[in-house]
Amino acid sequence: MIKSTDLQQRLMGLLGPTAVITEGSDLEPYAVDWRKLFPGRPACVVRPSSTEQVAQIVRICREAGAAIVPQGGNTGLAGGAVPDASGTQVVLSLNRMAAIRNVDSVGLTIEAEAGCVLKVAQDAAAAVGRLLPISLAAEGSATIGGVVAANAGGVNVLRYGMTRSLVLGLEVVLPDGTIANGLRKLRKDNAGYDWKQIFIGSEGTLGIVTAAVLRLLPRPKHSVTALLSVADPAAALRLLELAQDELGDQISAFELISATSMQLVAKHAGLKAPIAEGEWFVLIEAASSLAGLREAAEMMLGSAFEQEIALDGVIAESGSQAAQLWALHEHVTESEAREGKSVKHDVSVPLTEVPRFLIEAGRALAEGAPGTRVNAFGHLGDGNIHYNVLVDASHDAGTVNRIVHDVVAAFGGSISAEHGIGQYRVGELARYRGAAEMDLARTLKRALDPENLLNPGKVLLA
Repeated sequence: MIKSTDLQQRLMGLLGPTAVITEGSDLEPYAVDWRKLFPGRPACVVRPSSTEQVAQIVRICREAGAAIVPQGGNTGLAGGAVPDASGTQVVLSLNRMAAIRNVDSVGLTIEAEAGCVLKVAQDAAAAVGRLLPISLAAEGSATIGGVVAANAGGVNVLRYGMTRSLVLGLEVVLPDGTIANGLRKLRKDNAGYDWKQIFIGSEGTLGIVTAAVLRLLPRPKHSVTALLSVADPAAALRLLELAQDELGDQISAFELISATSMQLVAKHAGLKAPIAEGEWFVLIEAASSLAGLREAAEMMLGSAFEQEIALDGVIAESGSQAAQLWALHEHVTESEAREGKSVKHDVSVPLTEVPRFLIEAGRALAEGAPGTRVNAFGHLGDGNIHYNVLVDASHDAGTVNRIVHDVVAAFGGSISAEHGIGQYRVGELARYRGAAEMDLARTLKRALDPENLLNPGKVLLA
Protein backbone atom coordinates (compact mmCIF):
# COMPACT_ATOMS: atom_id res chain seq x y z
CA MET A 1 0.00 0.00 0.00
CA ILE A 2 1.45 3.34 -1.10
CA LYS A 3 0.90 6.37 1.12
CA SER A 4 -1.43 9.09 -0.15
CA THR A 5 1.37 11.62 -0.54
CA ASP A 6 3.48 9.10 -2.44
CA LEU A 7 0.52 8.35 -4.69
CA GLN A 8 0.04 12.04 -5.43
CA GLN A 9 3.73 12.40 -6.26
CA ARG A 10 3.59 9.48 -8.68
CA LEU A 11 0.50 10.92 -10.36
CA MET A 12 2.16 14.32 -10.63
CA GLY A 13 5.20 12.68 -12.14
CA LEU A 14 2.97 11.15 -14.81
CA LEU A 15 0.68 14.10 -15.55
CA GLY A 16 2.56 17.15 -14.33
CA PRO A 17 1.63 19.18 -11.24
CA THR A 18 -1.05 21.28 -12.96
CA ALA A 19 -3.08 18.19 -13.88
CA VAL A 20 -3.28 16.92 -10.29
CA ILE A 21 -5.45 18.88 -7.83
CA THR A 22 -4.67 18.09 -4.19
CA GLU A 23 -6.12 20.78 -1.95
CA GLY A 24 -8.14 23.94 -1.57
CA SER A 25 -11.27 25.22 -3.20
CA ASP A 26 -10.19 23.77 -6.55
CA LEU A 27 -11.31 20.35 -5.26
CA GLU A 28 -14.85 21.44 -4.44
CA PRO A 29 -16.46 21.16 -7.91
CA TYR A 30 -15.32 17.53 -8.11
CA ALA A 31 -16.27 16.61 -4.55
CA VAL A 32 -20.06 17.02 -4.52
CA ASP A 33 -22.86 16.02 -6.87
CA TRP A 34 -25.05 18.46 -8.81
CA ARG A 35 -27.93 18.19 -6.31
CA LYS A 36 -25.48 18.57 -3.37
CA LEU A 37 -26.83 15.43 -1.70
CA PHE A 38 -23.53 13.55 -1.50
CA PRO A 39 -20.59 15.71 -0.40
CA GLY A 40 -17.30 13.85 -0.61
CA ARG A 41 -13.59 14.40 -0.02
CA PRO A 42 -11.20 13.13 -2.69
CA ALA A 43 -7.58 12.27 -2.05
CA CYS A 44 -6.89 14.24 -5.22
CA VAL A 45 -8.31 14.93 -8.67
CA VAL A 46 -6.39 13.82 -11.76
CA ARG A 47 -7.04 15.25 -15.22
CA PRO A 48 -5.47 13.09 -17.93
CA SER A 49 -5.24 14.26 -21.54
CA SER A 50 -5.05 10.87 -23.28
CA THR A 51 -6.32 7.33 -23.05
CA GLU A 52 -2.80 6.08 -22.35
CA GLN A 53 -2.58 8.43 -19.39
CA VAL A 54 -5.89 7.09 -18.08
CA ALA A 55 -4.50 3.56 -18.34
CA GLN A 56 -1.34 4.53 -16.46
CA ILE A 57 -3.35 6.27 -13.74
CA VAL A 58 -5.40 3.11 -13.27
CA ARG A 59 -2.24 1.00 -12.96
CA ILE A 60 -0.67 3.38 -10.44
CA CYS A 61 -3.84 3.54 -8.33
CA ARG A 62 -4.26 -0.22 -8.47
CA GLU A 63 -0.74 -0.71 -7.17
CA ALA A 64 -1.49 1.76 -4.37
CA GLY A 65 -4.84 0.12 -3.57
CA ALA A 66 -6.57 3.45 -4.18
CA ALA A 67 -10.12 3.51 -5.51
CA ILE A 68 -10.89 5.58 -8.61
CA VAL A 69 -14.09 7.57 -9.24
CA PRO A 70 -14.48 8.43 -12.96
CA GLN A 71 -16.14 11.78 -13.55
CA GLY A 72 -17.45 13.55 -16.63
CA GLY A 73 -19.60 16.67 -16.40
CA ASN A 74 -20.80 15.69 -12.90
CA THR A 75 -24.40 16.41 -13.86
CA GLY A 76 -25.85 13.08 -12.69
CA LEU A 77 -28.81 12.93 -10.33
CA ALA A 78 -27.87 9.78 -8.42
CA GLY A 79 -24.49 10.69 -6.93
CA GLY A 80 -22.67 8.22 -9.15
CA ALA A 81 -19.67 10.39 -10.03
CA VAL A 82 -18.45 11.76 -6.70
CA PRO A 83 -16.10 10.26 -4.09
CA ASP A 84 -16.99 9.25 -0.55
CA ALA A 85 -15.89 11.27 2.46
CA SER A 86 -12.90 9.09 3.35
CA GLY A 87 -10.33 11.24 1.60
CA THR A 88 -8.81 8.13 0.02
CA GLN A 89 -10.48 7.97 -3.40
CA VAL A 90 -8.98 9.49 -6.55
CA VAL A 91 -11.37 11.39 -8.81
CA LEU A 92 -10.43 10.86 -12.45
CA SER A 93 -11.87 13.77 -14.41
CA LEU A 94 -12.05 13.32 -18.16
CA ASN A 95 -12.74 16.98 -18.95
CA ARG A 96 -9.38 17.49 -20.71
CA MET A 97 -10.15 14.67 -23.15
CA ALA A 98 -12.71 16.64 -25.14
CA ALA A 99 -11.74 16.19 -28.79
CA ILE A 100 -14.13 15.28 -31.60
CA ARG A 101 -11.98 12.88 -33.57
CA ASN A 102 -14.19 12.42 -36.60
CA VAL A 103 -17.60 13.27 -38.06
CA ASP A 104 -18.78 11.19 -41.02
CA SER A 105 -21.80 12.71 -42.74
CA VAL A 106 -22.17 9.80 -45.17
CA GLY A 107 -21.53 6.93 -42.77
CA LEU A 108 -23.57 8.84 -40.16
CA THR A 109 -21.13 8.54 -37.25
CA ILE A 110 -19.32 10.79 -34.83
CA GLU A 111 -16.29 9.74 -32.80
CA ALA A 112 -15.65 11.81 -29.68
CA GLU A 113 -13.55 11.60 -26.55
CA ALA A 114 -15.23 11.06 -23.21
CA GLY A 115 -14.84 14.65 -22.02
CA CYS A 116 -16.51 16.18 -25.06
CA VAL A 117 -19.62 18.09 -23.96
CA LEU A 118 -22.80 16.67 -25.48
CA LYS A 119 -23.88 20.04 -26.91
CA VAL A 120 -20.52 20.40 -28.65
CA ALA A 121 -21.02 17.00 -30.27
CA GLN A 122 -24.58 17.92 -31.26
CA ASP A 123 -23.33 21.13 -32.89
CA ALA A 124 -20.57 19.26 -34.74
CA ALA A 125 -23.18 16.92 -36.18
CA ALA A 126 -25.48 19.81 -37.08
CA ALA A 127 -22.63 21.56 -38.89
CA VAL A 128 -22.66 18.78 -41.49
CA GLY A 129 -26.45 18.53 -41.60
CA ARG A 130 -26.74 15.57 -39.25
CA LEU A 131 -28.49 14.92 -35.94
CA LEU A 132 -27.14 13.47 -32.69
CA PRO A 133 -30.53 12.86 -31.10
CA ILE A 134 -29.55 12.48 -27.43
CA SER A 135 -31.24 15.50 -25.82
CA LEU A 136 -30.99 16.27 -22.10
CA ALA A 137 -31.61 19.24 -19.84
CA ALA A 138 -27.90 19.11 -18.93
CA GLU A 139 -26.62 18.78 -22.51
CA GLY A 140 -24.59 21.96 -22.12
CA SER A 141 -22.41 20.37 -19.44
CA ALA A 142 -22.96 16.60 -19.61
CA THR A 143 -20.13 14.79 -21.41
CA ILE A 144 -20.10 11.91 -23.87
CA GLY A 145 -18.38 9.57 -21.43
CA GLY A 146 -20.90 10.28 -18.72
CA VAL A 147 -23.82 9.99 -21.13
CA VAL A 148 -22.58 6.54 -22.21
CA ALA A 149 -21.70 5.41 -18.68
CA ALA A 150 -25.17 6.40 -17.47
CA ASN A 151 -27.02 5.18 -20.59
CA ALA A 152 -28.72 8.57 -20.61
CA GLY A 153 -32.30 8.99 -21.75
CA GLY A 154 -33.98 12.35 -22.34
CA VAL A 155 -36.92 13.58 -24.39
CA ASN A 156 -36.18 11.75 -27.64
CA VAL A 157 -36.12 8.17 -26.37
CA LEU A 158 -39.55 7.45 -27.88
CA ARG A 159 -38.13 7.77 -31.40
CA TYR A 160 -34.40 7.14 -31.07
CA GLY A 161 -34.04 4.99 -27.97
CA MET A 162 -31.69 5.36 -25.01
CA THR A 163 -28.00 6.14 -25.52
CA ARG A 164 -27.33 2.40 -25.75
CA SER A 165 -29.11 2.22 -29.10
CA LEU A 166 -26.84 4.92 -30.57
CA VAL A 167 -23.45 3.53 -29.49
CA LEU A 168 -21.57 1.75 -32.29
CA GLY A 169 -18.16 1.50 -30.66
CA LEU A 170 -16.30 2.21 -27.42
CA GLU A 171 -12.78 2.67 -26.14
CA VAL A 172 -12.58 1.59 -22.50
CA VAL A 173 -9.83 1.37 -19.89
CA LEU A 174 -10.37 -1.73 -17.76
CA PRO A 175 -9.74 -1.91 -13.99
CA ASP A 176 -6.30 -3.47 -14.55
CA GLY A 177 -5.21 -0.65 -16.88
CA THR A 178 -5.76 -2.55 -20.13
CA ILE A 179 -7.10 -0.48 -23.03
CA ALA A 180 -9.93 -2.19 -24.91
CA ASN A 181 -10.28 -0.43 -28.27
CA GLY A 182 -13.56 -1.22 -29.98
CA LEU A 183 -14.04 2.06 -31.83
CA ARG A 184 -15.69 0.43 -34.80
CA LYS A 185 -18.22 2.25 -36.98
CA LEU A 186 -20.10 -0.84 -38.06
CA ARG A 187 -23.87 -1.26 -38.14
CA LYS A 188 -23.39 -5.01 -38.42
CA ASP A 189 -20.84 -6.88 -36.32
CA ASN A 190 -21.65 -10.34 -34.98
CA ALA A 191 -18.02 -11.35 -34.45
CA GLY A 192 -18.20 -12.61 -30.87
CA TYR A 193 -19.65 -10.98 -27.76
CA ASP A 194 -20.84 -7.40 -28.04
CA TRP A 195 -18.75 -6.44 -25.01
CA LYS A 196 -19.39 -2.71 -25.26
CA GLN A 197 -22.90 -3.27 -23.92
CA ILE A 198 -21.41 -4.27 -20.56
CA PHE A 199 -20.02 -0.78 -20.05
CA ILE A 200 -22.98 1.26 -21.30
CA GLY A 201 -24.98 2.12 -18.20
CA SER A 202 -22.41 0.64 -15.80
CA GLU A 203 -21.77 4.08 -14.21
CA GLY A 204 -18.00 3.66 -14.24
CA THR A 205 -18.00 0.56 -12.04
CA LEU A 206 -16.66 -1.87 -14.66
CA GLY A 207 -14.41 0.31 -16.84
CA ILE A 208 -13.67 3.90 -17.80
CA VAL A 209 -15.11 5.01 -21.13
CA THR A 210 -12.51 7.19 -22.87
CA ALA A 211 -14.07 7.57 -26.33
CA ALA A 212 -17.17 6.54 -28.24
CA VAL A 213 -18.49 6.20 -31.77
CA LEU A 214 -22.12 7.30 -31.88
CA ARG A 215 -24.67 6.88 -34.62
CA LEU A 216 -26.01 10.01 -36.32
CA LEU A 217 -29.18 10.54 -38.35
CA PRO A 218 -30.15 12.83 -41.19
CA ARG A 219 -31.20 16.15 -39.70
CA PRO A 220 -34.96 16.70 -40.11
CA LYS A 221 -35.92 19.73 -42.19
CA HIS A 222 -39.35 20.18 -40.65
CA SER A 223 -40.60 20.03 -37.08
CA VAL A 224 -43.85 20.70 -35.29
CA THR A 225 -44.54 21.25 -31.59
CA ALA A 226 -47.97 21.11 -29.99
CA LEU A 227 -49.39 21.43 -26.48
CA LEU A 228 -52.71 19.83 -25.62
CA SER A 229 -54.79 19.43 -22.48
CA VAL A 230 -56.47 16.14 -21.63
CA ALA A 231 -58.76 14.95 -18.88
CA ASP A 232 -56.49 12.26 -17.47
CA PRO A 233 -53.48 10.03 -18.26
CA ALA A 234 -55.74 7.45 -19.88
CA ALA A 235 -56.79 10.10 -22.40
CA ALA A 236 -53.12 10.97 -22.90
CA LEU A 237 -52.47 7.35 -23.87
CA ARG A 238 -55.34 7.44 -26.35
CA LEU A 239 -53.80 10.59 -27.76
CA LEU A 240 -50.45 8.81 -28.09
CA GLU A 241 -52.10 5.99 -29.99
CA LEU A 242 -53.82 8.47 -32.31
CA ALA A 243 -50.58 10.38 -32.85
CA GLN A 244 -48.76 7.15 -33.68
CA ASP A 245 -51.49 6.25 -36.18
CA GLU A 246 -51.39 9.66 -37.86
CA LEU A 247 -47.69 10.63 -37.56
CA GLY A 248 -45.98 7.25 -37.22
CA ASP A 249 -42.33 7.29 -36.24
CA GLN A 250 -42.06 11.03 -36.84
CA ILE A 251 -42.97 11.58 -33.16
CA SER A 252 -39.75 12.35 -31.28
CA ALA A 253 -41.18 13.49 -27.93
CA PHE A 254 -44.43 12.87 -26.09
CA GLU A 255 -44.31 14.47 -22.65
CA LEU A 256 -46.93 14.28 -19.89
CA ILE A 257 -47.19 17.25 -17.52
CA SER A 258 -49.57 17.43 -14.58
CA ALA A 259 -51.63 20.45 -13.61
CA THR A 260 -49.53 20.64 -10.42
CA SER A 261 -46.41 21.01 -12.55
CA MET A 262 -48.00 23.78 -14.60
CA GLN A 263 -49.16 25.57 -11.46
CA LEU A 264 -45.64 25.47 -10.03
CA VAL A 265 -44.19 26.82 -13.28
CA ALA A 266 -46.73 29.66 -13.29
CA LYS A 267 -46.02 30.46 -9.64
CA HIS A 268 -42.23 30.34 -9.67
CA ALA A 269 -41.23 30.93 -13.32
CA GLY A 270 -44.05 33.22 -14.40
CA LEU A 271 -44.92 31.01 -17.38
CA LYS A 272 -48.46 30.04 -18.27
CA ALA A 273 -49.81 27.52 -20.77
CA PRO A 274 -51.50 29.24 -23.74
CA ILE A 275 -54.48 26.88 -23.64
CA ALA A 276 -57.44 26.25 -21.35
CA GLU A 277 -56.41 24.69 -18.07
CA GLY A 278 -56.86 20.97 -17.60
CA GLU A 279 -55.80 18.30 -15.14
CA TRP A 280 -53.08 17.05 -17.49
CA PHE A 281 -51.13 18.37 -20.45
CA VAL A 282 -49.25 16.69 -23.28
CA LEU A 283 -46.34 18.25 -25.14
CA ILE A 284 -45.73 16.63 -28.53
CA GLU A 285 -42.86 17.15 -30.93
CA ALA A 286 -42.54 15.54 -34.35
CA ALA A 287 -39.86 15.95 -36.99
CA SER A 288 -39.41 14.87 -40.60
CA SER A 289 -37.32 15.53 -43.67
CA LEU A 290 -40.44 15.35 -45.83
CA ALA A 291 -42.97 18.11 -46.42
CA GLY A 292 -46.50 17.83 -45.11
CA LEU A 293 -45.68 17.30 -41.44
CA ARG A 294 -47.62 20.31 -40.19
CA GLU A 295 -50.69 19.39 -42.20
CA ALA A 296 -50.56 15.87 -40.77
CA ALA A 297 -50.20 17.27 -37.24
CA GLU A 298 -53.17 19.59 -37.74
CA MET A 299 -55.28 16.66 -38.96
CA MET A 300 -54.21 14.65 -35.91
CA LEU A 301 -55.26 17.47 -33.57
CA GLY A 302 -58.56 17.79 -35.38
CA SER A 303 -59.21 14.09 -34.88
CA ALA A 304 -58.25 14.39 -31.21
CA PHE A 305 -60.85 17.12 -30.69
CA GLU A 306 -63.47 15.34 -32.80
CA GLN A 307 -63.04 12.15 -30.76
CA GLU A 308 -63.03 14.18 -27.53
CA ILE A 309 -59.60 12.86 -26.56
CA ALA A 310 -58.13 16.36 -26.17
CA LEU A 311 -59.85 19.27 -24.47
CA ASP A 312 -57.81 22.11 -25.98
CA GLY A 313 -54.58 22.53 -27.86
CA VAL A 314 -52.24 24.73 -29.85
CA ILE A 315 -49.54 24.19 -32.48
CA ALA A 316 -46.50 26.45 -32.39
CA GLU A 317 -46.41 28.86 -35.34
CA SER A 318 -42.66 29.46 -35.16
CA GLY A 319 -39.46 28.26 -33.62
CA SER A 320 -39.74 30.85 -30.87
CA GLN A 321 -43.25 29.70 -30.02
CA ALA A 322 -42.06 26.10 -29.92
CA ALA A 323 -39.32 27.17 -27.50
CA GLN A 324 -41.95 28.85 -25.32
CA LEU A 325 -43.94 25.63 -25.14
CA TRP A 326 -40.83 23.65 -24.25
CA ALA A 327 -39.96 26.24 -21.59
CA LEU A 328 -43.06 25.15 -19.67
CA HIS A 329 -41.63 21.65 -19.53
CA GLU A 330 -38.06 22.69 -18.83
CA HIS A 331 -38.95 24.87 -15.83
CA VAL A 332 -40.84 22.17 -13.91
CA THR A 333 -37.85 20.87 -11.94
CA GLU A 334 -36.56 24.36 -11.07
CA SER A 335 -40.04 25.49 -10.00
CA GLU A 336 -40.48 22.41 -7.85
CA ALA A 337 -37.20 23.16 -6.07
CA ARG A 338 -38.41 26.70 -5.30
CA GLU A 339 -41.64 25.34 -3.85
CA GLY A 340 -39.81 23.37 -1.17
CA LYS A 341 -38.49 19.95 -0.32
CA SER A 342 -39.42 16.99 -2.50
CA VAL A 343 -38.63 13.30 -2.67
CA LYS A 344 -37.80 12.50 -6.28
CA HIS A 345 -38.51 9.29 -8.16
CA ASP A 346 -37.37 8.44 -11.69
CA VAL A 347 -39.51 5.42 -12.45
CA SER A 348 -40.87 3.49 -15.39
CA VAL A 349 -43.75 1.07 -15.76
CA PRO A 350 -45.20 -0.67 -18.82
CA LEU A 351 -46.66 2.06 -20.97
CA THR A 352 -50.28 0.95 -20.77
CA GLU A 353 -50.03 0.75 -16.96
CA VAL A 354 -49.07 4.40 -16.47
CA PRO A 355 -52.65 5.59 -15.71
CA ARG A 356 -53.25 2.84 -13.15
CA PHE A 357 -49.82 3.37 -11.61
CA LEU A 358 -50.52 7.08 -11.09
CA ILE A 359 -53.85 6.27 -9.42
CA GLU A 360 -52.45 3.53 -7.18
CA ALA A 361 -49.34 5.49 -6.17
CA GLY A 362 -51.49 8.50 -5.26
CA ARG A 363 -53.80 6.29 -3.23
CA ALA A 364 -50.90 4.64 -1.40
CA LEU A 365 -49.34 8.01 -0.53
CA ALA A 366 -52.65 9.42 0.71
CA GLU A 367 -52.88 6.47 3.07
CA GLY A 368 -49.23 6.06 4.11
CA ALA A 369 -47.95 9.65 3.91
CA PRO A 370 -50.95 11.99 4.24
CA GLY A 371 -50.34 15.65 3.49
CA THR A 372 -47.89 15.06 0.65
CA ARG A 373 -48.44 16.49 -2.82
CA VAL A 374 -47.52 14.73 -6.05
CA ASN A 375 -45.74 16.52 -8.88
CA ALA A 376 -45.76 14.06 -11.78
CA PHE A 377 -44.34 14.71 -15.23
CA GLY A 378 -42.15 12.95 -17.73
CA HIS A 379 -41.72 10.95 -20.87
CA LEU A 380 -45.07 9.23 -21.29
CA GLY A 381 -44.10 7.96 -24.74
CA ASP A 382 -41.59 5.54 -23.17
CA GLY A 383 -43.30 4.92 -19.82
CA ASN A 384 -40.88 7.06 -17.77
CA ILE A 385 -42.52 9.24 -15.12
CA HIS A 386 -40.69 11.61 -12.80
CA TYR A 387 -42.92 11.03 -9.79
CA ASN A 388 -41.85 13.65 -7.28
CA VAL A 389 -43.51 14.03 -3.91
CA LEU A 390 -43.59 17.43 -2.20
CA VAL A 391 -43.13 16.94 1.55
CA ASP A 392 -42.71 18.91 4.77
CA ALA A 393 -40.75 18.25 7.95
CA SER A 394 -43.33 15.75 9.19
CA HIS A 395 -42.71 13.33 6.34
CA ASP A 396 -39.97 10.69 6.26
CA ALA A 397 -38.24 10.42 2.87
CA GLY A 398 -37.55 6.71 3.37
CA THR A 399 -41.22 6.00 3.95
CA VAL A 400 -42.21 7.96 0.86
CA ASN A 401 -39.60 6.12 -1.22
CA ARG A 402 -40.80 2.75 -0.01
CA ILE A 403 -44.43 3.56 -0.76
CA VAL A 404 -43.76 4.75 -4.30
CA HIS A 405 -41.26 2.04 -5.19
CA ASP A 406 -43.46 -0.73 -3.83
CA VAL A 407 -46.17 0.40 -6.23
CA VAL A 408 -43.64 0.57 -9.07
CA ALA A 409 -42.55 -2.99 -8.29
CA ALA A 410 -46.16 -4.19 -8.16
CA PHE A 411 -46.57 -2.96 -11.75
CA GLY A 412 -43.39 -4.68 -12.93
CA GLY A 413 -41.56 -1.37 -13.28
CA SER A 414 -38.10 0.02 -12.59
CA ILE A 415 -36.99 2.31 -9.76
CA SER A 416 -34.54 4.04 -12.12
CA ALA A 417 -35.71 4.69 -15.66
CA GLU A 418 -32.91 6.98 -16.84
CA HIS A 419 -31.03 8.58 -13.94
CA GLY A 420 -29.10 5.50 -12.87
CA ILE A 421 -28.51 3.96 -9.45
CA GLY A 422 -25.31 5.68 -8.31
CA GLN A 423 -25.22 5.77 -4.54
CA TYR A 424 -28.69 7.30 -4.30
CA ARG A 425 -30.59 4.09 -5.02
CA VAL A 426 -27.93 1.47 -4.34
CA GLY A 427 -29.68 0.00 -1.30
CA GLU A 428 -33.07 -0.02 -2.99
CA LEU A 429 -31.77 -1.82 -6.07
CA ALA A 430 -30.86 -4.79 -3.88
CA ARG A 431 -34.40 -4.80 -2.51
CA TYR A 432 -36.26 -4.64 -5.81
CA ARG A 433 -34.06 -6.72 -8.12
CA GLY A 434 -34.26 -10.50 -7.98
CA ALA A 435 -31.51 -12.50 -6.26
CA ALA A 436 -30.41 -14.16 -9.49
CA GLU A 437 -30.05 -10.79 -11.24
CA MET A 438 -28.05 -9.34 -8.37
CA ASP A 439 -25.80 -12.40 -8.24
CA LEU A 440 -25.17 -12.09 -11.97
CA ALA A 441 -24.24 -8.43 -11.57
CA ARG A 442 -21.85 -9.20 -8.70
CA THR A 443 -20.25 -11.99 -10.71
CA LEU A 444 -19.59 -9.57 -13.54
CA LYS A 445 -18.16 -6.96 -11.15
CA ARG A 446 -15.85 -9.50 -9.49
CA ALA A 447 -14.64 -10.80 -12.84
CA LEU A 448 -13.64 -7.36 -14.14
CA ASP A 449 -12.80 -5.56 -10.90
CA PRO A 450 -11.94 -8.18 -8.25
CA GLU A 451 -10.37 -5.59 -5.94
CA ASN A 452 -13.42 -3.29 -6.16
CA LEU A 453 -11.30 -0.26 -6.95
CA LEU A 454 -13.45 1.26 -9.70
CA ASN A 455 -16.21 3.51 -8.35
CA PRO A 456 -16.92 1.41 -5.25
CA GLY A 457 -20.22 1.93 -3.47
CA LYS A 458 -22.07 2.77 -6.67
CA VAL A 459 -24.72 0.55 -8.32
CA LEU A 460 -23.83 -2.50 -6.20
CA LEU A 461 -23.44 -2.82 -2.46
CA ALA A 462 -20.12 -4.43 -1.47
